[in-house]
Amino acid sequence: MSGTTRTLVGVIGAGSADPELYELARALGAGLATAGLCVVNGGLGGVMEASARGAAEAGGLTVGILPGPRASDANRWIQVAVVTDMAHARNVVIANTARVVVAVGGSHGTRSEVSIALKLGRPVISLRSFDFDPAIRVVMTADEAVDAVLAALGAEA
Repeated sequence: MSGTTRTLVGVIGAGSADPELYELARALGAGLATAGLCVVNGGLGGVMEASARGAAEAGGLTVGILPGPRASDANRWIQVAVVTDMAHARNVVIANTARVVVAVGGSHGTRSEVSIALKLGRPVISLRSFDFDPAIRVVMTADEAVDAVLAALGAEA
């Protein structure tokens, strides 16, 4: 059996998002999907929903690493729901699964995911999010974030 392995990019961030942040995350998801990348996130609302929606609308694949025990908790844009029943510990799964992580907005949970990704040596891109480490690449637009993801993936090769 042969298949294609998709590169997973983590999109992490606010569980609830104002309209501007929502549209920013949606544009990011669409850009990642257009680039042939798979969006992996926490599968719930806010930035997670927006990035999955953008990716799905652009024909991309979306994976949600859910904190609870039910796949039905995933937002409607998640195509592959991974049930963990691990609460915040699922942040480690997301950071370890993604080859690159993009943080969009967020609070304590997002900061923890950024820290885990950095600890694991994953490239981290901040789109209106945290900038507490020199390894974090700060960008201002969804297009810049997609370009930074592609550059980071190219650097891995």
